[in-house]
Amino acid sequence: MCGISGIWERNGCSLQVLERRASAMTKTLSHRGPDDSGVWLSQEASIAFGQRRLAIIDLSPMGHQPMTSANGRYTITFNGEIYNFRELRTELEGRGVRFRGQSDTEVIVEGFAQWGVKSTIARLNGMFAIAAWDAGARQLFLSRDRMGEKPLYWAIFDGLVLFGSELKALRAHPGWKPSLNRGAIAAFLRHSYVPGPFTIYEDVYKLPPAGFVKIASGGGPEVGVYWDLAGVVSQGRRTTLRADEEELVDELDALLHDAVSRRMVADVPLGAFLSGGYDSSTVVALMQRASRRPVRTFTISFENAAFDESKHAEAVARHLGTEHTTFPVSGAEALDVVPKLAEMYDEPFADSSQIPTHIVSALTRKRVTVALSGDGGDELFSGYDLYRWTESVWRPSAKVPLALRRLASSSIRVVPPSAFDRIARYAPYFRRVPQVGQKAHRLAHILSASSIDSVYYQVVSHHQNPDNLVNGSQEVRTACWGQNLKVLLPDPVDRMRYLDMCTYLPDDILTKVDRASMAVALEVRAPLLDHRLVEWIWKLPSFQNARAPRPKHLLRRVLARYVPDGLVERPKMGFGVPLADWLRGPLRDWAEDLMDEAGLSAGDIFDVEAVRSVWAEFLSGDNGRYFFIWNILMFQDWHRRWGGASVADTGTRRPALYSQPEVRCPW
Repeated sequence: MCGISGIWERNGCSLQVLERRASAMTKTLSHRGPDDSGVWLSQEASIAFGQRRLAIIDLSPMGHQPMTSANGRYTITFNGEIYNFRELRTELEGRGVRFRGQSDTEVIVEGFAQWGVKSTIARLNGMFAIAAWDAGARQLFLSRDRMGEKPLYWAIFDGLVLFGSELKALRAHPGWKPSLNRGAIAAFLRHSYVPGPFTIYEDVYKLPPAGFVKIASGGGPEVGVYWDLAGVVSQGRRTTLRADEEELVDELDALLHDAVSRRMVADVPLGAFLSGGYDSSTVVALMQRASRRPVRTFTISFENAAFDESKHAEAVARHLGTEHTTFPVSGAEALDVVPKLAEMYDEPFADSSQIPTHIVSALTRKRVTVALSGDGGDELFSGYDLYRWTESVWRPSAKVPLALRRLASSSIRVVPPSAFDRIARYAPYFRRVPQVGQKAHRLAHILSASSIDSVYYQVVSHHQNPDNLVNGSQEVRTACWGQNLKVLLPDPVDRMRYLDMCTYLPDDILTKVDRASMAVALEVRAPLLDHRLVEWIWKLPSFQNARAPRPKHLLRRVLARYVPDGLVERPKMGFGVPLADWLRGPLRDWAEDLMDEAGLSAGDIFDVEAVRSVWAEFLSGDNGRYFFIWNILMFQDWHRRWGGASVADTGTRRPALYSQPEVRCPW
């Protein structure tokens, strides 16, 4: 695991200046790789690669990067881990390749020399972001793993090409030309993250999962993918598995065992996050099955019982016999993370579970260098309660004519959420509904929806019309939203988890885990995101996944072979913090400062009156919008730390490299 960066000065640059710039970019990523640093330069091409190394496999100098192939043609800088590098190494040795060291990096670069770049990348099983220079063809290649575990940002400004693991690396170059993207700001207010392939800046991009970019010395970039989730889904529907349930459980157990075992290879101490839920418990159970000694497991405990999963994790750990550590965390320690977030997430990011994720990463790093996690389980195995909740509320409302539903919706929305909350206080205590105002307005949006898909989109949005809050914006959309998903996936639950898998998973969950863990140089591996498992999952018939008798049915069948149901059967908790209480209490002064009228007016970005109105309603007791408020606060804190960028005058301008769907949303 590492941090990578690079420059290609296509208009030419002296070697001395090139080295100084590359070193400055690489230095910004030192937190990602404290063990080693390297810069490679080509005076002929005016290109430079940088790398900060967190040594995991082959701790010797033979793993130093950037690395050049034995024939001198290819040079790479690589962030991540390749889990099938031993098989690939054996295959390359059969072709006469002689290796100098034991690293997976060398396997990649020699694979490029033998098979070519695209063919090699398609063979990789791992999490990675790779930049490669082909000196023979004078071409730069950028590529990212299939599920989006490892980040890669890139931009072209005139004759300058920049890339890096984090935006701060690109910012370190004097040729950086920042301009805020108003449409991306609007999307951030909706989702709590900026959806890929866009970033908060105009003409700066996230490389999408399975993305591939080729840039030649002349002309523009060629962008594409080497693996396509929609293609995987389509192929899965054509080759649906016909085995009985017991055979499927056996197949899943074997796949999971192999995925977990491959991710336990490391030359440094290794452990796992354990919450006591189905996903992390399955990963830990299979780790313990594959290990000769107790696996190290870690969780955190909170003073607030509503957010504490530690007792459940400890029960699973005792049953499996792991070497378990629970780190107690006070509210003050959690609050101490807040001022660090803008630096850690150098693009606006507002999933509040970023706070406990960073805390558990920092404490785990004191004991191990690598930790396995259960990320991806909800998307693969239809685990989110939201999927079934959306269906349950849509069915009865769909029976009412749309015109009547929209009339009722308009009537509800006339009454502000705070008014509903005040009225609810007169109900008997045992009949009071918490956050009734928020729920009433959510119901209003559902009533006005024309399909179950639009219901889902509204439910996952923290603001229904963010363009109304961002002056002059046209909200960006990912390519995923433009697909005809009803043809690809007739089942609405499958459509929901597909959208989550190609948007929410890489842009929220995996972004959160990468920044939270790499801020303390902890490598996190996610066995449930092995692409072979993803491909297998989409071959399951609907009644074995989306329409199974219970969420995560097959995964729970596998887990039951190792952990009794009674230890893990409990309501889903999530990984949260008491955000509303914090914002009215210990974070009040911090938030008031960021919500100041002068600060909100900076750059003429927001409708200041509208934003301050929401803040005032929240302070008066309306709990329905605190996630949206957190979005505003995270943007403001980020803008204060990373400001200095102009705001694009034409927020409606569409980027040239990634076209947007012509429709506003897919339904």
